[in-house]
Amino acid sequence: MPNESLAELSTQTSSSLFLAVAPARVIRGSQVLAATVDEITRLGKRPLIIGGKHTLTTTEEFLQPLTKAKALHVEQVYYSPDCSEASLLSLRNAASQHKADVIIGVGGGKALDTAKLVAYQLDLPVVTIPTSAATCAAWTALSNVYSDDGAFLYDVGLSRCPDLLILDYDLVQTAPQRTLVAGIGDALAKWYEASVSSGSSEQSIIIAAVQQARVLRDILFQKSVAAVNEPGGTAWREVVDASVLLAGVIGGLGGAQCRTVAAHAVHNGLTHISKHATGHHSIHGEKVAFGILVQLRLEEMIQGNQLAAAARQQLLKFYLEIGLPRTLDDLGYCDATIKQLHLAAEIALNPKSDIHRLPFKVSPEQLMAAMVSTTAPIDTKDTMNRVSVRGLSGEVEE
Repeated sequence: MPNESLAELSTQTSSSLFLAVAPARVIRGSQVLAATVDEITRLGKRPLIIGGKHTLTTTEEFLQPLTKAKALHVEQVYYSPDCSEASLLSLRNAASQHKADVIIGVGGGKALDTAKLVAYQLDLPVVTIPTSAATCAAWTALSNVYSDDGAFLYDVGLSRCPDLLILDYDLVQTAPQRTLVAGIGDALAKWYEASVSSGSSEQSIIIAAVQQARVLRDILFQKSVAAVNEPGGTAWREVVDASVLLAGVIGGLGGAQCRTVAAHAVHNGLTHISKHATGHHSIHGEKVAFGILVQLRLEEMIQGNQLAAAARQQLLKFYLEIGLPRTLDDLGYCDATIKQLHLAAEIALNPKSDIHRLPFKVSPEQLMAAMVSTTAPIDTKDTMNRVSVRGLSGEVEE
């Protein structure tokens, strides 16, 4: 691998003028893994399967069509503790020892991000097999890199989307329902962020991406309750497709010009609050969903935007129906101190953060105030001057 750091590679790639719109092939359906062996052998015959230890153990039976295929010489390896630089180094060494000619990622967003990035670094084809609908990572040409403690560090734009995406509904249905709900939250952010970052664009492809984000939002509003209530049913499959596939289409079409804004920036900041200090166990899409409320709250308080206020109230009701977090307490940050929240705000507001795509400046104090007032009622006279953070409990005084 070249001597450039991953951060440098990320910068170089993200500035390139190309679009990685979609995986080369997508295979979806029930019990489809057995039918994909020939597709995989076209990419390579010595796959290295990368996933979490728990995931690879629990999905062993599902993966047998691959692991026992005579045409494939398969090796499995765990990523640990995260999609971190130490983990990536270990996995590259494992790939080298196995003489892997194709990488297969199995799992949730972090496992798939890890597999995609290892494949990118080794210039190998990659196959993604999502085991939940928690993110669109199976589709995208992007990987997020974290510290060993799970704190977000930076993202890396990849040269292409996966060579093959295998969406097996039976496999996805084995995941906890919470992961689907989190995926709904992550996918919803496409509209609330893209409409801010790119809603005024006159470029045809960007317009298409933003409108697809609106369609995605509407699908999720219409079908998520039924999907949650009837796992495996028609609505459930459509919401899985929306969260895993359609959400990926939007990023593929929009590329770097149709990016995240405050919702994902808030997620990134919250990952820097120590898990040991708070005991929180929230996952990516849950933090992003909370971040949407924070973004809308900022628009209310700083701009006096009543459309944002109405949208926040709509989301609060929707979140309650399907089980998405609405407050820091819901996320598990009930014991977070002002110092910890200030750190999260500073991380979210770092100079390279996408939060600066908002059409106004945000201070750490304003961001903290928004974070602790996501369920506030609509007040047409509400201004930033009337909101302050007090104490160590994350209360607001109005």
